[in-house]
Amino acid sequence: LKWLAKKYHIEVVEKELTPEEQQSQSDREAMFAVNTWAQSYFTQQMNNTADGRAIGLSYFRGRGFTDETIAKFGLGYCLDKSDAMTMAALNAGYKADFIEKCGLGSRRDNGTWYDRFRGRVIFPVHTLSGKVVAFGGRVLKKDDKTAKYVNSPESEIYSKKRELYGLFFAKKAIQQQNYAIMVEGYTDVISMHQAGVENVVSSSGTSLTIEQIQLLRRFTRNITVIY
Repeated sequence: LKWLAKKYHIEVVEKELTPEEQQSQSDREAMFAVNTWAQSYFTQQMNNTADGRAIGLSYFRGRGFTDETIAKFGLGYCLDKSDAMTMAALNAGYKADFIEKCGLGSRRDNGTWYDRFRGRVIFPVHTLSGKVVAFGGRVLKKDDKTAKYVNSPESEIYSKKRELYGLFFAKKAIQQQNYAIMVEGYTDVISMHQAGVENVVSSSGTSLTIEQIQLLRRFTRNITVIY
């Protein structure tokens, strides 16, 4: 912005942040950094471990997703080990507070950790600009006591009602066609994008919110809902 403003002789008036605002901005950037690392970790675990390939990758391929599609959406797998992911994040230098705030790992009363998404295939959720803001994890074991899907908790960077899954990948097609299709879940979006229908997003299990409509309205006023 500064470079463009200087080029066209436009004055940029900057607001000085308060210490609280600076801390909040720093915390948000740290959380996005943790999520970016986690997305890469989940992808590596899926592609480079025996369990990841046998369980995670085979699930996505079984759903008919090509390797190109799997890579495009940043899909991954979290090994079914108690705290492997959290320990890897800590060893990589990420702070415990931010790992916990992002909902990637939680501490038990005795101080030990457990991974939120262990044993699940991973669907990263991207902001409109492409940053990884949250994750959805689907369990593959049949267990009535275990929730089929687990999502990142609400946080300083993530509000479920303000995000649309797939919008980062769909916004160009929506704008070009002046038309958006809203489906129910992650795999619905991915399947349609792979089939060449790219103006598709999902509210990811929530009822359609005002904030999501306002987000879509930036690109189109025409929406078809297919639940």
